[in-house]
Order: sequence, then structure tokens, then C-alpha cells
Amino acid sequence: MGMVASRYFSAAMVRTLPDDGHRYETVHGELLVSPAPSAWHQEIVARLARTVQRYLEESGAAHLFVSPADISWGDDILVQPDLFVVPLDEARTMDWARIRSLLLAVEVVSPSSARADRFTKRRLYQTEGVPTYWVIDPEHRCIEMWTPGALFPVIEEEQISWTVPGTSAVLTVNLAELFRPL
Repeated sequence: MGMVASRYFSAAMVRTLPDDGHRYETVHGELLVSPAPSAWHQEIVARLARTVQRYLEESGAAHLFVSPADISWGDDILVQPDLFVVPLDEARTMDWARIRSLLLAVEVVSPSSARADRFTKRRLYQTEGVPTYWVIDPEHRCIEMWTPGALFPVIEEEQISWTVPGTSAVLTVNLAELFRPL
């Protein structure tokens, strides 16, 4: 993920950028540009989305979205987590401007997005109080789990668990299954 020029970008400016296959985001005015994701990235997103969706259908307490998205907490912020879970009341608005309470945000890291996912976006999600942020690292077959006050992640290599706040059902993701070859 690279930075383009030393210009300050607002969310409104990013929304006007061309639909050219790149993902454009801005965090506090810094433009983040990602190339189209790899096939392996998309496979991992799809596998995780199916697992999370089944869990959410059973718990009935929240809704899953998959990027592209338009999440903004300010004039100079616009991000597109690969996957994210929000409360049902916000999801039902079907209005990006009203979807702000991410319960879980997930990024699948790639060589071009590692700095932004692990630092820029992680700090944003922590500051905004996103209770759980996962950085999935396919190369190392692990997931970094971040919480708002954490200085370091919890690194999981076998499985990761998560619960929608206010429910007792637990989502468990087996990493061997998530990273299995086609």
C-alpha cells in the first residue's frame, strides 16, 4: 500500500477518485492506495465471510459486511475493512454514513498493505474503539488480534474465537481450515 504525493485527502476527495481497480482510503488525510487483491486474499476473505455469516445467522445479533465499503468517522477518514461486523440496527439503515459501530474489523494483510493494516488502520480502529481488530497474515498462517488499549497483539496460530457483545454464542475459526490449500 503506497502513499500518493504529499497531499491531504478528505473522504469526499477519495470518493471522487476513479474506479480503476485500486482501493482508495484515507486516514487522517493520508491517502492509502492498494492494488486489486490477490486471488488467495479473496479466497481467505470468502472463507472467513462464510464462517462469520453462519455464526451471525445463529446469534442474530449483528450483521456482516464485506468490502468495498465506505466507513468514515470524520472528514479525513474513509476506510474499507475487508470484513466487518456491525450491530443490526446500524446495518438495517443500509446507509454507510450511519454505519459507524464496528464490532469486529478484519484485514487480510498483503505485502502492499502490511504497513497500513498493521499501523495506520490499526491505530485508527483502536482510537475509534473498535473492540476487536484482526490482521490475518496468510504468509505466516496466523491472526493478530488487537483491542483498543493493546500495545501488542495477541497472535493466534491454531484458532481464534470471538463473541458478538451481548451474546453467549462463540465463533471459533480453525486456522488450518482457513489457510488450507484449494
